[in-house]
This record gives sequence, C-alpha cells and structure tokens, in this order.
Amino acid sequence: MSATTTPRTTQQDIQGIGEDWLAVWLGLVVIAAALLSLAGPDLLGWAVSTKIWSGPGFAAALAPVGKGYASLGGWGSLILTWLILLAALSVGAAALRTDVKRFAVRFTVVFWLAYISWIIGSEAHLAVTSAADAQKYGVGWYLKLTPEGGLVVALVAGLVIGNFFPRFAAWLGEAIRPELYIKTALVVLGAVVAVTIADRLGYAGSIVWRGVAAIVEAYLIYWAVVYFVARKWFGFSREWSVPLASGISICGVAAAVATGSAIRARPVVPLVVSSLVVVFAAVELLVLPFLAQHFLWQEPLVAASWLGLAIKTDGAAVASGGIAESLILARAAAEGVKYAPGWLLGTTVTIKLFIDIFIGFWAFLLAWIWTRHVNPQAGHTARAAEIWQRFPKFIVGYAVAFVVVLLATLAAGPATVAKLKSATGEAGNLRVIFFLLTFFSIGVLSNFRKLWEEGLGKLVGVYVLALFGFVIWVGLLISWIFFAGVKPPLAG
Repeated sequence: MSATTTPRTTQQDIQGIGEDWLAVWLGLVVIAAALLSLAGPDLLGWAVSTKIWSGPGFAAALAPVGKGYASLGGWGSLILTWLILLAALSVGAAALRTDVKRFAVRFTVVFWLAYISWIIGSEAHLAVTSAADAQKYGVGWYLKLTPEGGLVVALVAGLVIGNFFPRFAAWLGEAIRPELYIKTALVVLGAVVAVTIADRLGYAGSIVWRGVAAIVEAYLIYWAVVYFVARKWFGFSREWSVPLASGISICGVAAAVATGSAIRARPVVPLVVSSLVVVFAAVELLVLPFLAQHFLWQEPLVAASWLGLAIKTDGAAVASGGIAESLILARAAAEGVKYAPGWLLGTTVTIKLFIDIFIGFWAFLLAWIWTRHVNPQAGHTARAAEIWQRFPKFIVGYAVAFVVVLLATLAAGPATVAKLKSATGEAGNLRVIFFLLTFFSIGVLSNFRKLWEEGLGKLVGVYVLALFGFVIWVGLLISWIFFAGVKPPLAG
C-alpha cells in the first residue's frame, strides 16, 4: 500500500541530521524558550490562538496566546506566527539540503491553507460541545467536534488538493513534510505532559494506581489482538500492522508515528494511520459520552476511565471527559446525588497522559524486537547499536522535555509553577499548529483513489472491527474491574 506522492526525505537525510533529529532540536528550542520565559520576557506569547467563533466574521476569534502581546491583535499575531515558523523551518530546510527559497514559498502556501482550515474548524456549528455554549454563540445545531475538528478540516482540504489538483500537490512538495511537523509536535508534547502529571502527583493515589493498572491492558491485550487481526484476517504486512495496532490500541497519532519509526516503516504508513485516528476519534467523541451518560451514570469513574482508554487523541479524549462529566453530573443531580466537579475529567486526563508516557518505552521495545529478531541487517548478527540506529530519535526529545520540565515543576514554588504552566501552555499552542500542518500534509500526500485500490478499504475495515468490535468493549470491562464502586466525592 502506498501513496502516489511521497515525502522528499532521502535515506541520506535520515542517516544525517534527518527530519528525526531536526524535530528534536526544533521541539527543544520551543521548550527552552518556554523555560527562559520564566526569568524574563515572554518568548512564545506572540503565537496565534483561535477561539470558537460564530457570526459573519472570525477576526475576533484570533488573538496572541500571551496577554503581553495583545497589542499585536489577531491578524498581527497570525502574520508573526507565520514569519517566525517560516524562518525556523527554512533553517531546518537548509539543514536537510533542501532548496530554501522553494521551501519558503511553498511553506507559506501550506501554512495559510492549513490555518484557514483550523479557523473553519473553530466555527461554532462544528466546535461547540454543550447546549450552554450553543446558546452563548447563538447556534441551533452543533457537531460537538471541539476546535480539534479543525484537524479533520485540514485533512479534508489536503485530500482535495492531493486528489483533484495533483500538479498543485506536486508543486507544494518541498513543504509537505508531515513527519517533521508531527515529530516536532510530539517533542513539545513531552513538556505539556510533564506539567500536567506533576500537577496530578497529589491526585488521589487510588485513582492513579488504578489507572496505571488499567493502562497495562492497552499494551498487553489490545496491541496483540489488533496486530493479529491485521496480519491474519486482513493480510497486512508487518510494516502496516505495527503502526495500525499501535494507533488503535495505544495512543493514536503519537504511537503510530513512534512505532512506525522504530520498525523503519515508510513515512506514509504511520501518517495514513494517523489520519484514520483523527477521523475515528471525532466519531467516538460524538457517541461515547452520551452512551456513558445513559448506561454508566451510576458508575462515573468507570465512564471516565473508559473514555481515556477508548478515544485515541488527546484533545478528543479530554473533550469527551469534559462532556461526559457535564452529562453525568447533571443526571446524578437529577437523582439527588451531587458529585464534586473535576474528578471525572481528571480521571480521563490522568489515564490518557499515563498512556502517552509509555509510548517511548513501547517504541524502544519494538525497535529491539525488530533489530534482534524480525528484521536484522542481512549477513551478520544484530548488534546493540542497531537498536539505537532504528530508535525514533524524537522520542529522545520527548523524554528530555518530559524529565526536565517535570523536575523543574516539582522543584518550583507555587508562583513559579503557575508561570511554568502558562509557558508550557503557550508551547502547547505551537504544538497544535504543528499538528495542523501535519494533517494538511497527510491529505496532500494521499491519493485517495490509489490508496483505496491498494488496500485503504481493508485498513478502514481493521480499524472499525478492532475499535468498535473489541477495543471499546475490553476497555469498558477493564474500567469496570478497576473502578466499579469507586465514587467521586460529593460536592461540599
């Protein structure tokens, strides 16, 4: 299975600085800027953010993420974000021995098309998730996709270009680098996860440890079953089965990319899986919280754990936890039980974040297995050094970011922790922009008709069968085993 257009990364690039190492340095520069902001001026507040909007215009939805840059205004912040990313990525293009001028022109087009998609995805009819917000924005119907629906819009926009305007897609080629964008985003994610985990070290111990125990099944049960189904029932190669099993069973986009890199799958493989992850996460977001309200309102932490295990993107999982908490607390209150807010959402977030942490371990394990047993270099016994050669280097960046920020958070006083949360929040905003560039690029790279002819239909079949026929229900069972009878505290 392949796409008609492939990234322009050469094998020499991969063995030299390559997109993997470049992503590490780009991500660590963002995190360093966030940490330096603690002792001086805000170095990331210029980045644009977009709120949910409705009405005839969207200009009011744009604003700098940092309050100190309010004078820039929304458009000024958007233009400055484009210019700074253009400069940083042009330096990266030079390091990859790409024509910098060609890259700069094409990246400009990619950035603006992708961000317009994000703005469209933030429109209230698509992004609103509650009746109260619908009333606030004056919309009569809404799809509950959250602003993360903008990723779906970007993916669709890219697919339109890749399938109906192939010459334009080919012209964009130098700037269509989804691996670089996604890996940079995942390095930054390490810092965001660290702050949240540090903040939850004081979270009720029983919840944390029950969550860790529940996560084990995602690796030991989910992964093996999905891999078996993909290989034996649908006939996929190992190259496709590993990222597919990781994306469905562990943590969606991040796991698919990390484990695909660990076994040296072609770049298109984890990226196509990633596009499916985002689409199906949107479907789950529309359905699962309401099933949780109807069937699990008397076991609220079972519902919260279930959503954290079942929904495979961070944004959709967190949004589903928030929706489910609102629905279940309202249902319980109608029955005379008033739970304290925050515990359902906190459980969903905690489980999802612990899953994120284990991605690096799983990628390392698969790199070791593939190096030693599945695909050692021909003609000699696999060496330990080959594990490092195959290991996805951006996971190193993720780990460095996580450890440094976690230790900084634990050592800091309350005032500094508050600043650190704000700074990593601004870094997380840039992470979202890199995710956006990723999904637009995935769409451009994918000739849908060609992919369907070569097996995309089977790929969707594996996803549907594994997710809705197995993963969701086993996750529910495990959540019930570990959380049944555990109630959040009552309000007051």
